[in-house]
Amino acid sequence: MPSFDTVCEADLVKVKNGVENSSKEIATRFDFKGTSASIALKDKEITLIGDAEFQLDQIQDVLRNKLTKQEVDVRFLDVGDTQKMGGDKVKVVIKVRNGIEVEVSKKIQRLIKDSKLKVQAAIQGDAVRVTGTKRDELQAAMALIRKDVADLPLSFNNFRD
Repeated sequence: MPSFDTVCEADLVKVKNGVENSSKEIATRFDFKGTSASIALKDKEITLIGDAEFQLDQIQDVLRNKLTKQEVDVRFLDVGDTQKMGGDKVKVVIKVRNGIEVEVSKKIQRLIKDSKLKVQAAIQGDAVRVTGTKRDELQAAMALIRKDVADLPLSFNNFRD
């Protein structure tokens, strides 16, 4: 039976490259000289450290530009709250999303069930597997998911005929 998996996975190698390129640019930029501006990646979390919130916004812009050049969708980034550190320093922790949350999985499953397409959706961990009898029905389901769940960078893999 033809099937495909709906997943939400960032390419962590490209994310790492984007963070490293951002770090290099921050180290060489004139407006960051002599400040505590830095960026680091650890376990799917990007930590930005700066002297003020304005500086954190600039570092985020640099990071977004570098990730876009690496072809990483910025919707994978889940920006946390600004936290005060010792002295004047502030930091932000950005989580890199990986996997589909349970609520979104249920929403996708309900969407496919209500669409009257001849396909079935099953939640499998952090992915949603869609199976059907015809390839055309699966492609219609892909289009439906792309249209209605636009706030997540979903991708479709493991397509089997």
